[in-house]
Amino acid sequence: MSTNKVTKTEEEWRAQLTAEQFEISRKKGTERAFSGEYNECKDDGVYRCIGCGQELFSSQTKYSSGSGWPSFYAPSDDEHIKTETDGSHGMSRTEVLCSACDGHLGHVFPDGPQPTGLRYCINSASIKLDKPD
Repeated sequence: MSTNKVTKTEEEWRAQLTAEQFEISRKKGTERAFSGEYNECKDDGVYRCIGCGQELFSSQTKYSSGSGWPSFYAPSDDEHIKTETDGSHGMSRTEVLCSACDGHLGHVFPDGPQPTGLRYCINSASIKLDKPD
């Protein structure tokens, strides 16, 4: 399945998103640890991109990492995310972005649980939980 690209002007993003969502998803910011809506959330559903609605993560792969941000060990579909090297703040990290709208989601680290060994550390402001009816 191919991902349809979502492109908007900065003004369109600002009109759609809250100030915090815009700063984090469009300007590569981050929320304070332990402050996000989904950090301790244990509800079932799928987590979608706040910018375009693309499915990113399932509650089935969410776990408590103790890092202060929602953490997942795998995306719903590898094609729904993309990664880039992030050299900001004097360190080298792997940034996670939505493949459809290029929204900044967070970072991925190699210290997660099995079966992947990965920890997708995601900002609550970059995602929206879509609960089953």
